[in-house]
Amino acid sequence: MSRVNILNTTIDNLSIQETLQTIEKAISNKTQLHHVVVNAGKIVAMQTDLQLRKSVNESDLINADGQAVVWASKLLKQPLKERVAGIDLMQNLVELAHEKNHKVYFFGAKEEIVQEVVKKYSEKYSPNIIAGYRNGYFKKEEEKDIAKQISESGANILFVAISSPTKENFLYQNKALLSNVNFIMGVGGSFDVVSGKVKRAPLWMQKNGLEWFYRFIQEPKRMWRRYLVGNTKFIILVLKERFKKS
Repeated sequence: MSRVNILNTTIDNLSIQETLQTIEKAISNKTQLHHVVVNAGKIVAMQTDLQLRKSVNESDLINADGQAVVWASKLLKQPLKERVAGIDLMQNLVELAHEKNHKVYFFGAKEEIVQEVVKKYSEKYSPNIIAGYRNGYFKKEEEKDIAKQISESGANILFVAISSPTKENFLYQNKALLSNVNFIMGVGGSFDVVSGKVKRAPLWMQKNGLEWFYRFIQEPKRMWRRYLVGNTKFIILVLKERFKKS
């Protein structure tokens, strides 16, 4: 796989179809693939959070979830093919699970949210794709037991819908315990979207890099720091890197 490095962050230069093919191959071969996505905010956090940087950069497969990262890659003359949104990957993989008789474990979000996600996918596809589910509220000392339970659930695919850096560190630090699971991935707030709690931006906003703004106007008090402050810091970092190289 072709990889680029942007602001101390390794990213695989793959389209969404190439990413899906890579994942499907790992599941078919019954090997483990640890996946992560990065956006502007996460890359900013990785500049100072060295554990998060390690958890991300030592993953097997890393995609650019944010359109801003794709634009930055072009500005820094390491152009990525396209944005690979985590929620799009998740939706495709749930469909694949139905087609190939794989089982999925859903871990994260509030209890009522993860229950609604399981209900919706069970109704759309089949209850047979569900290996299990659990909300995302736990103590640090419970992590290993949770990882063991997931590993013993028969799941081929694990989606972790917990905020950063908790989900990245959980997957990195427990991937040996999760070795029975062929594909492990953090999906952030995707369960909120699937459950209907949060609406996803229209396609034209997604294509023009405005999905963050659509999310911001839905939850301004919660999201203003992440998006307005985080995106500004990202732009400054990219411009500094660009002019350093020129």
